[in-house]
Amino acid sequence: MKAIRLKTEYLTNPIGIDYTKPRLSWVCEGGKKQTAYRVIAKDDDGNAIWDSGKTASSKMHLIPWGGKALKSRQRVTWSVELWDENGNKGEASDEATFELGLIDESDWKATWITGNYSVKRKMRYPVDCFRMSFNVESGKEVKKARAYMSACGLYEGQLNGKKIGNFCLAPGHTDYRKRVQYQTVDITSMIRTGINDLFFMLADGWYRGSVGAWGLKNFYGNETKLLVQIEVYFSDGSKKRLCSDEKFEWTNDGPIRFADNKDGEIFDATREDFSKAVWKKAKATKHNVIPTASDNFALTEHERFTNPKLIITPSGKKVFDFGQNIAGYIEFKVNAKSGQRIFMRFGEKLDENGEFTQKNIQCVKKDYVTPLQQIEYFCKDKDNYYKTRFAIFGFQYVLVESDVEIRPQDFTAIAVYSDFETTFSFDSSNELLNKFVENTLWSLKNNSADLPTDCPTRERHGWSGDAQIFVNTASYMVNYAPFADKYENDLCDLQRKNGAFTQIAPEGGTDFYMKSMDGSVGWADAGIMIPYRLWKKYGDISFIEKYYDNMQKYARFAIRRLGKRSALMSENVKISKENRRYLYNVGQHYGEWAEPEDVHKMSFKDFSKSKPEEATAYTSYVLGLMSEIAAALGKDQDAKEYQEYSEGCKRAYQELVENKDFSLDTNRQARLVRPLYFDLLNDTQKEYARKRLIKALDEYGWRVGTGFLSTPLILYVLQQIDVSYAYKLLENEELPGWLYMPKIGATTIWEDWNGPTSGNGLGGGIASLNHYSKGAVCEWIFSEMCGIKVDGENHFSIAPKPGGHFTRASFSYDSIYGTVSCTWSLQEDGKYKYDIVVPPNTTADIRIDI
Repeated sequence: MKAIRLKTEYLTNPIGIDYTKPRLSWVCEGGKKQTAYRVIAKDDDGNAIWDSGKTASSKMHLIPWGGKALKSRQRVTWSVELWDENGNKGEASDEATFELGLIDESDWKATWITGNYSVKRKMRYPVDCFRMSFNVESGKEVKKARAYMSACGLYEGQLNGKKIGNFCLAPGHTDYRKRVQYQTVDITSMIRTGINDLFFMLADGWYRGSVGAWGLKNFYGNETKLLVQIEVYFSDGSKKRLCSDEKFEWTNDGPIRFADNKDGEIFDATREDFSKAVWKKAKATKHNVIPTASDNFALTEHERFTNPKLIITPSGKKVFDFGQNIAGYIEFKVNAKSGQRIFMRFGEKLDENGEFTQKNIQCVKKDYVTPLQQIEYFCKDKDNYYKTRFAIFGFQYVLVESDVEIRPQDFTAIAVYSDFETTFSFDSSNELLNKFVENTLWSLKNNSADLPTDCPTRERHGWSGDAQIFVNTASYMVNYAPFADKYENDLCDLQRKNGAFTQIAPEGGTDFYMKSMDGSVGWADAGIMIPYRLWKKYGDISFIEKYYDNMQKYARFAIRRLGKRSALMSENVKISKENRRYLYNVGQHYGEWAEPEDVHKMSFKDFSKSKPEEATAYTSYVLGLMSEIAAALGKDQDAKEYQEYSEGCKRAYQELVENKDFSLDTNRQARLVRPLYFDLLNDTQKEYARKRLIKALDEYGWRVGTGFLSTPLILYVLQQIDVSYAYKLLENEELPGWLYMPKIGATTIWEDWNGPTSGNGLGGGIASLNHYSKGAVCEWIFSEMCGIKVDGENHFSIAPKPGGHFTRASFSYDSIYGTVSCTWSLQEDGKYKYDIVVPPNTTADIRIDI
C-alpha cells in the first residue's frame, strides 16, 4: 500500500502559504485498508522536524501537524509510509513539499511604491513600469531565492527578461481595504552571476479600473501601488535582500498605453525597447493592510484554441470563431510595418443577421458603454508578438479590423481561470446531457477568476446566491475547497455591522442603491450554506469552526427580523399572533431570480416589497443548518435556540401558504419545489403540493419553470415523488430546459433560459451566455442518477437510480478519499448491470433498487 496524491491544506506542493501547523492529506493505492501511517517531515537541510512514528489509524485526510509551529519562509519536504490490512509496510510515497511565506508583519521590509505622477480621478493612465538591478558576485553560489510580491492593482514581474511565476492578474481580487493577497515564487534558477535586471508592470486592475456592471472606477483607491521583496540566499550562509523603495526607477512610457480588466488594452509595439522612455524615481507610499497569503489556487493559463474559423459576415466584417465560449485573452504573431494597426473586439455571439455583437454583454447609458472588451495594437516593423496581460474577456468570437494581412493560424485564444484540477468524468447514452455537463464545467472555469463570478463579461461580480447554489456541484467537478474558502473570507470581510452578509463580495462595482438588498435570503444565506456544505463534502469541521462567529452574527440578524413590520412588508398576509413572531416579512430580497418570463416576468416591483414566502422558507432552512452546526461544535444552547426558531418559521410558513397570495395552488414550480425540498409543509399540504407540482409540469409541457434558487432542487423533489418524473424533466429538449442549450449549439450555460434570444443588456433582459447557476442540476446527476455521495470519513453511500430513456451512465469522482466510480447500463433482458469501484481504505453502503 502506497500513499499518493499528497496535499497540504488541499494544495499540491504549495509555496507561500500561511499555515504554521498545516494539515496533510493523501489517498491510498493498493491494499484494502490502511491500518497505520508514518509521516516524516524534513527541513531544507534534510533534518527531521517531525516524525509521527508508526501511528495506528486509517485516517488519511487532514492529518494534524504534529511538529513545532512553523515559521516564515520555512520549507518542508514530507513523505508517508503506510501499513496495510495485513500489517505489511508498503513503499514510501514520493516526496511532497510546502513552504511558508512571510507570516509576521515584521517580515516585510519592502516599501509600497507608486508612479511619480499626480493622479486625477477622471483620467486613465498608461501602465506603470518599474525597474531595478542588483549584482550577484562571481563565485557566489545561489542556494535559494524567493520573490514576494503584491499590488493594489495588477502586476507582472520579470527577472532577466523572463516572467516571474506563471500566474495572471495577480494579486487577485479582494476588498483591498480589508485584505491584500501576495504571491511567492521560487526564482532560484532565474538568478545569474553579475547584473540581474528586475522589471515590473503595474496596471489598474480591479483596484482602480472598471468594476461592476457599470464599470465604476477608483472603487478601492486611485493610487495603484506595488510591493516587492526579493531574497537571495547563498551557500556560504550570506544573503541579499532587494526591497521596493524610492531607489526603483519608474516610467509610464512603456508599450501598454491603456489597460483595463474589462475594457481591454492599447498596445504600442514601437515603445517596447524603452529607448525613448523617461525614467524617474518611484514614489514611496503606504497601504494600511499587510499582505497575506491567499492559500488558494493562482489564476493561470489553460486550454489554447488555435486555427479559428474565419467568418466573413454579411456586411463584410472579419470574425474569428474559436468554437468555445471562454474567459481568457488573445495571443498573436504577425509580420507588419511600423504604424499599422490591429483592432479586435471580443463577444459571445453573432446577432440574428450573422453580425458580430456585444449588445448582450454591455450596459449603455447615453454615450457611455461598458465593457468594451477590445484590444488596439499598433505594430512595429517586421515581427510582432502580443499577448494580453491585464485583461480577460468572455468570448467565442473576435471581430478583427486591420490594415495588416490577417491569418487565422496566427491567432490563439487562451482560457484563463483558477488553477484547480478537474476531479470528475461523466458519460452517458444521451449526448446532449454529456454536452450539458461539459458546458457546466466550462462555465465553472470561466467564472473562476480568484472568486466565483456571475459572468466573465458584464458584471464579473462575486454574487453570493450564485455561489451557494453551485458549491455542491463545483466540489464534485474540481478541487474546490481552497477556492470556496477564499470566497467565504471575502463574504466575511464585507459582513455588515448588523450581521448581514452581502449579495456581492468583494464589493467592487456595486452601486449605492444595491446596499438595501444586502441580507437578501438565498443570497446572503451563502455565508452559512457554503461553510456547511464544505464541511459535509470535505469532512472538514474547520470550515464551520473558523466561521462560526460570522455565521452566528448573520443568524442573529435574521432572527431579529422575524415578526417585524415595515413599509416594505407584504400586506396581504393573515397569520395567527402566535406564528407572526416567526414570519419574515421585512427587507428586500431577490427571491426566485430568472424564472421563464411566461412563468413570472420580473420587474422592479419584485424588489420593492418583502418576500415572506422565500424569506421565511430560507430562514427556517438555514437556522436548521445552524442548529446542526452548533451541535457539532458542542454549543448545545445555541443549537436548541436555532432549532426553536427554525421550527417556528416552519409553522409560520405552513400558515402563510394558506393565504391566497402565497397559495400552493399555483403553476409557479419554484413555489412548490422550495417547501417540498426544505420539508416545510404539514402532511396534508405536502401531499397537495406534490400533486400540484406534477399538474404544473403537465400544464407547462414538462419544461423547467424554476429560477436560480429552485432549479438545483427540483429533480430531488421529483425523485421523492417518482424518479421517472425527474428523468422526464431532465430529458426534455424544449425551451426552457437544460438540454435545449446544447441542442442549439451552446458551449456554456446561460443565465436566462432564452439565452441568445434574451433581451440585450440591463433593463432589456439577463443575457449572459456564460453563467454556471443553471448547471447546478449536475449535482443531482452525480449524486442521484449515478448515486455517489461522500458519507463520512473514508466512507461513501452509492445508490444509483437508472431511469428515463438512458441505456448507460458513468461517473467517476476523485474524492478526498480516492477515486470512486459508478457505471450502470441497461442489458438486453431489461435488467441493469452495475460496475462500482470503491478506492482502497474506504467502505461504502451500496443500495441497488431492483
